[in-house]
Amino acid sequence: MTQTLPHWRRNIYLFLTSQFLSGITSMVVQYAIIWYLTKRTGSASVLSFATLLGMIPMVVLSPFVGPFVDRLNKKLLLIVPDVVAAIFAIILSISGTVQSHFPLWLVFVSLFVRAVAQTFQMPTVQAIMPTMIPADQLTKLNGQLGMVQSANMIIAPALGAFLFALIPINYLILLDVVGAIIGISILWAVRIPEHPVIDDPVHVLSDAKFGLTQLRNTRGLWAITLLGAFFTLFFMPAASLYPLMTMGYFHGTVGQAGLIEVVFSGGMLAGGAIIGLFGNWQDRMKPIIWSTIVLGIAFGAGGFLPGNQRGFIWFVALNAVAGIMGPFFNTLLMAIIQQSFPPAELGRVLGVLNSIMSLTGPIGLIFAGHLADSIGVQKLFIIGGVGALFCGVMMGLMPTVRSDDQRLQIKLKQQN
Repeated sequence: MTQTLPHWRRNIYLFLTSQFLSGITSMVVQYAIIWYLTKRTGSASVLSFATLLGMIPMVVLSPFVGPFVDRLNKKLLLIVPDVVAAIFAIILSISGTVQSHFPLWLVFVSLFVRAVAQTFQMPTVQAIMPTMIPADQLTKLNGQLGMVQSANMIIAPALGAFLFALIPINYLILLDVVGAIIGISILWAVRIPEHPVIDDPVHVLSDAKFGLTQLRNTRGLWAITLLGAFFTLFFMPAASLYPLMTMGYFHGTVGQAGLIEVVFSGGMLAGGAIIGLFGNWQDRMKPIIWSTIVLGIAFGAGGFLPGNQRGFIWFVALNAVAGIMGPFFNTLLMAIIQQSFPPAELGRVLGVLNSIMSLTGPIGLIFAGHLADSIGVQKLFIIGGVGALFCGVMMGLMPTVRSDDQRLQIKLKQQN
């Protein structure tokens, strides 16, 4: 690490600031679009399809994005997707201005493009983090990155619900353009260390196979990846229908739908703060396993509540608990992955891992709308909770998973 201690701290916090300011406007727009679809259609199938479009790029493109993350200029990989998403926001805004309603096909195209942009940006940020900070600060800084993302998710729904009531949706969408300008301006001042470019040409299939092989050779992480795919299959259908659960089952308002998002994200912020302050656990698999179990219980319990305002109050409390548990799995697991592979390989490994964990999401979403319309949206929350609980118990029962971080710590000590 060539940077002095004060320099890397200034650099990483400037980077986190850019992620916060650009992310919040993008999320306000994302929530506004989903609430627009919920109010206009009230259809579980439409919401499931919108979420499906958001997941397809992650599944299909992630294995092939990794090789480019390892080779190309990472700053540009963060900037170009923001520019493209802003252009489509302008197109959607103009369309909504000249017509009384957005064409649904154009809304879906816009959501798809935003998802493609995120597919490039997420592994890029994950690959950048280990190069900008000392190794012994990685878990804590990942926790602080999680806090930034959680803060976005706290502010964005509340701000989005407020602005959604005041500003026509066709103008509200232009916040995406403002966010892109702010984020790019700050990002130019951030120093992102670049590893030597791999001179070999990109071979997407062989590079994806390389990432898969590296991941499979790490037995504990491979098992967690497969369990994560199972988790997504059961969890994602219900997660895509949060607005319908609030506005349909509990007969709530857009403001209450925003409140649920704020509470869940507030829990995530609290969980991220705990990790950021006390994140140097000797064995990170224990909090990962227990957080998944508690998350499953809290999420599934929401499906047993009565469909009235009293039930909604309990739903708020359960989502606060579920939110606190979320960062323990995501943040701690990402720190383990980042320390398990060399930086020059990380993009390819993360591309494959993100794809596999997301692969089952579209499968669940294909059936989500029909199931919600047939058996009730609340039943999907019970199914999602049981799936998460099963994954947590399985991780606790598998020796290769339980001891994965312990083996990693021994390996890192031997290398030092």
